This record gives sequence, C-alpha cells and structure tokens, in this order.
Amino acid sequence: MTNSNYKVVPEAKEALNKFKYEVASEVGVTLKDGYNGHLSSRDAGRIGGNMVKKLIQQAESQMK
Repeated sequence: MTNSNYKVVPEAKEALNKFKYEVASEVGVTLKDGYNGHLSSRDAGRIGGNMVKKLIQQAESQMK
C-alpha cells in the first residue's frame, strides 16, 4: 500500500504552505502557525477548494 501523503516534489512544501496562508487570508480565515485544529470543516474546505481552483486556473493559463 502506498502512502498517500508522499510528496512528489518535497521542495514545494514551503511554497504550498505560503500559498495556503495567502488563500486563507483572501477568504477571511485566520490561520495560526502550526496546528489549526480550531478550524471548522467549512473553513478548511474553503481554503483547500480555493487553492485547487487557483492551481487549476494557473495550469489552464499556461496551456494557452
């Protein structure tokens, strides 16, 4: 069985973490450094969903 948490590009971890904080700020969610267990599922989903949306938009713009 493979570990689904395996990072294909480990160097991207810092960039993705910074991106997460930027998106959280844009959607009005405050994140603390480290563990954010206080977040509601809704807020966590807003952050993750917007991250995916922006990454897809960026990939599509590069394909043109």
